[in-house]
Amino acid sequence: MTKKKTAHIVSHTHWDREWYLPYEKHHVRLVQLVDALLDKLDNSTAFRSFYLDGQTIILEDYLQVRPENKTRLEQHIRDGRILIGPWYILQDAFLTSGEANVRNMQIGHQDALKYGDPSKIGYFPDTFGLVGQTPQLMLQSGIKNAFFGRGVKPTGFNNTVSDGGYESSFSELIWEGPDGSRILGILFANWYSNGNEVPADEAAAREFWDRKLADAEKYASTGELLFMNGCDHQPLQLDLPEAIATAQALYPEVEFVHSNFPDYLDALNADLEQGGRELSSVTGELRSQRTDGWGTLVNTASARVYLKQMNQKGQTLLEKVAEPLASIARLAGKDYPHHLFTYAWKTLMQNHPHDSICGCSVDEVHREMVTRFDKSRHVAESIIEDSARFIAEAVDTSVFEGTPEDMQAVPFVVMNTTGWSRTGTVSVELDAARLYLREGFGLEETSRRMKEFNLSGRVLLDDSGKVLACTVEDLGLEFGYDLPDDKFRQPFMCRRVKITFEAADVPALGLRAYAWAAQQEAADPKKASLISGEHVLENEAIRVEVAGDGSFSLHHKLSGVLYRDLGIYENTGDIGNEYMYRQPDGEIPLTTKGLNAVLTVLEDTPYRASVEIKHTWEVPASADATLKEEQLALVYYPERKAQRSSDTVILELRTVISLERTGKGVHIESTINNVAKDHRVRMLFPTDLQTTVHHADSMFEIAKRENKPAVEWQNPSNTQHQQSFVDVSIAEAGMTVANLGLNEYEVLRDGRNTIAVTLLRSVGELGDWGWFPTPEAQCIREHTAQLMLIPHSGDGITSGAYAEAYQFQVPWTIFQTGIHTGTIASGYSPLSWKGTEAAFSSMKMNETTGDLLLRWYNMSGSHAQLDLQLSLPHEHLYRTSILEERTAPLPLSGDTRYQLELGPCEIATFGIHLRA
Repeated sequence: MTKKKTAHIVSHTHWDREWYLPYEKHHVRLVQLVDALLDKLDNSTAFRSFYLDGQTIILEDYLQVRPENKTRLEQHIRDGRILIGPWYILQDAFLTSGEANVRNMQIGHQDALKYGDPSKIGYFPDTFGLVGQTPQLMLQSGIKNAFFGRGVKPTGFNNTVSDGGYESSFSELIWEGPDGSRILGILFANWYSNGNEVPADEAAAREFWDRKLADAEKYASTGELLFMNGCDHQPLQLDLPEAIATAQALYPEVEFVHSNFPDYLDALNADLEQGGRELSSVTGELRSQRTDGWGTLVNTASARVYLKQMNQKGQTLLEKVAEPLASIARLAGKDYPHHLFTYAWKTLMQNHPHDSICGCSVDEVHREMVTRFDKSRHVAESIIEDSARFIAEAVDTSVFEGTPEDMQAVPFVVMNTTGWSRTGTVSVELDAARLYLREGFGLEETSRRMKEFNLSGRVLLDDSGKVLACTVEDLGLEFGYDLPDDKFRQPFMCRRVKITFEAADVPALGLRAYAWAAQQEAADPKKASLISGEHVLENEAIRVEVAGDGSFSLHHKLSGVLYRDLGIYENTGDIGNEYMYRQPDGEIPLTTKGLNAVLTVLEDTPYRASVEIKHTWEVPASADATLKEEQLALVYYPERKAQRSSDTVILELRTVISLERTGKGVHIESTINNVAKDHRVRMLFPTDLQTTVHHADSMFEIAKRENKPAVEWQNPSNTQHQQSFVDVSIAEAGMTVANLGLNEYEVLRDGRNTIAVTLLRSVGELGDWGWFPTPEAQCIREHTAQLMLIPHSGDGITSGAYAEAYQFQVPWTIFQTGIHTGTIASGYSPLSWKGTEAAFSSMKMNETTGDLLLRWYNMSGSHAQLDLQLSLPHEHLYRTSILEERTAPLPLSGDTRYQLELGPCEIATFGIHLRA
């Protein structure tokens, strides 16, 4: 007997918290939807279940307005009629960090468990492409599947369906990650609304199901057909049970079920195990590369760049500074502020949905995002300050005793929260002297005493008493205050100085103490310079020569390669939208090649030298009037004919190129005073390295990508996503371009393999399904971008270039303290490790177990070894998943040493059960 086909109808709504309407307007509609859902579930057992879009934040949003309905909501969740989780929010995959995605899964599970069990559904309905490590992250979360709508044909822009050239034979497929993890992938081939608004009327139902059944069968590998009953902000279909009954009467050969994802998966897997068709395997990233290239939504990576920069800073402060410092402080006896971290992460992640962090919403949405970024950052900075103060007060600085009372040393502690030992130029503002207003001298006398405080006769000392070269800037009289835990605020006036110097060999996840102190007859270190010619910067590894037009050459002495024409700016028109870039037909890009620049040596010290480059650049003021006409007529952006305006404006560019004494790379700071509209600005870095592939930093992965797109690709632009860096290499040499929050790049097909990094993109409309003007997306303001060029010999892993690029992301932490004994010695770190292929990712405490959690990932596709030495009292070490469950202890290789094996591309998390 032939098995009946089954139509699994899954009720849901895809809930963009903010998009073409501001958050609160969507919020009101959400409350109305959940009210209707609870009433329906209370009164109808035939309406079996509802999937709450995979994100637990919907519960928070609803109960914020309807707290009286918590019991009803919780009961339906526990009864399995409302399915929640596994995420906190539905985040964009390429624009949020690996650790942010881990926290998203962790917090989603924690919140779901307060109501019931989290659904083990890898839900990515509208994510703009998916990273290659998704299968591994799903398996580590106990999830064996991924439901997604983009990244693999046949779905295209605006949810159109392709008619051929599929990457997968069916809507069901096997998705394999770079580590070999394999999960079942379910592509919404006919979109996640293919079962929306099912008619209950017989005639309308026949027309509907004739079409919908045929559409689903076109792609399905079995008779288990999935129909998604809902769409973006879709209200509940109240008559769905009646509509299903109508369909069942019309099509007795098909079983119609008001289903849910677990039941659908059970039926699908049973069918596949009983001899269903062989599924296609898709490996690695899902980025719609086998399409014409017009619908990838990749240029959301450059929409409203300021948001990406704020996100990079916020993520980094939480995961790479606050969590490690709070962990070190916990090891020294301070409580770990789990509650503050949860709040800060949640606030940050509220900016991570695809329509938010991608910058593709109306202006009101992104104004509110700026406030959220600030709120989350302020919490992170408070944790950092509290942790750093506690650590600094525990550091033994008694070595700096012995100066006269009126010339007492001013100690401070430099903290390195990256996973690698670090040397670099740092700046610290110190209070050379303070006078508290409580002393009773009066404001005038207090200020006079501080102004007259003697700053002379002081040098900078390291923890061995060695005098270090430094630059001291007198910041003058400043006001400050303390906020003690046991008394009212304590205002003071101080004499503040800024000291800049090279902090050398600060251990990974460790610290080193210094002091600005008096020293009898102490001579400053010999004056040295990194300026070796007119506008030439040079250290032992690198020589940089700046030309009259502001471009520069870089000679990497270790590999012998000379890179030319670096740092040129490129400007083109953009008649696209927040989703996609579109250059006007026939336009020739403008560049600063040959444009005279004003060059100035900005800094010349023994530890760093800098050259300032200033351009005055005339560019078109905007697109011409045709663009507005085409926008109002909803002309699809690839078909637009607009050109750039004949009116011009002046872009003022300021570029600062810096080289440090021991630096492995060249730092670039670019400031653009943007007064133009409808355009894009990039910086160009020709590599002249002949290769057909390049590598880009992605989530827990160094992704290998082709320079040339697939044969189906028609878009002249081939821009792509990056996180920390992009790299073009050959066997002998390579160039890594690191960035802070510049998520878009392109390797140009210009014969030179030029790396082009987008600094700014200005557009005036949202795009997608209607006319939504976004004047603030033109970004008329001053923009500053940070990059680092890291030339290297051989590949980026073994040369250490990638580790350097990761360190570039993380700021130093410096905290002033007093002279005192302490339990922590200068040079302290709670651990040390070796492993060329390993990239350090996180250090944090687990709230439930109190264990210290460490995470690395293997940057290579081969097995690797990680040698870990612990300098902290502990019971044992164990391997765990991203959900941090405690498991069996691992064997020691010595008293406190562990030899750990990392699989190819493995995301490896280890727990340390601390000794009480």
